[in-house]
Amino acid sequence: MPTRRYAISTHLYVDQRLARRHLEEVAAHGFDAIELFATRKHFDYHDPAAIAELGGWLTDTGLALHSMHAPIGDRLPGGEWGPKLSNATTDEAGRARAVAEASAALDVARTLPYRFLVVHLGQPDQEHPAAHDNRLDVARRSIETLHALARPLGVTLALEVIPNRIATADSLVTFIEETLELRDVGICMDFGHAFLMGDLLDAVETASGHLATTHVHDNHGKTDEHLVPFGGAINWASALMGVEKIGYDGALVMELAGTMATGEALAATRRARRRFEQIMGE
Repeated sequence: MPTRRYAISTHLYVDQRLARRHLEEVAAHGFDAIELFATRKHFDYHDPAAIAELGGWLTDTGLALHSMHAPIGDRLPGGEWGPKLSNATTDEAGRARAVAEASAALDVARTLPYRFLVVHLGQPDQEHPAAHDNRLDVARRSIETLHALARPLGVTLALEVIPNRIATADSLVTFIEETLELRDVGICMDFGHAFLMGDLLDAVETASGHLATTHVHDNHGKTDEHLVPFGGAINWASALMGVEKIGYDGALVMELAGTMATGEALAATRRARRRFEQIMGE
């Protein structure tokens, strides 16, 4: 059995400008890849010099760039997002800006290849999207545009399970199979989000034919806490057996919030990884 890849999303550092020391810390805790969380205050994916510098850090630390999270807004100190980006809004200027920012994140792959661009459809319910947001017909236009840009770069779009009506596992499968008719678009199974919305195992099984990558984090079933696995209420033995059942052997990408010192969070995640490996017999 090939060694499963365990990656860390730079979401852990999203309130800081990404720096070499962050990648060194990730590598020092035994992880071998990252997902780059694309907000310009965290990492300026428009800047060729910043992209080249990141390439040097990846080489020096031995980390791979597994995936990129498409921009959803600019992260500000104190935990606020703004301005928000939505690819499913009927505000054409806002939709165009969201697609342009995602396109800029895709352009990074010309210099630093990566496999997946993780994309939100619209905004989560917790953001209280307006009535004209989260429209599937609008999202279709955005995803078709991004797909045409991603395919020549060898990047697969992975639509993330998020808490809104158009991005449940069921909705995404229907969207991919019946609306897009683009079978090379995949799903990012976000375990924490799926757990918040109901039956996590059912979501994993529903998405199984399209599962491309993952976001792994925990919560207590009420809010999107992005905790280290085993820090919340998810039954990870059951969840991982579900992953094994559907034959998914891709990366498990830890997407954690900076609720504790990053070194402490990574040490706890390394312990969680060992428990994952024991559960899955790796």
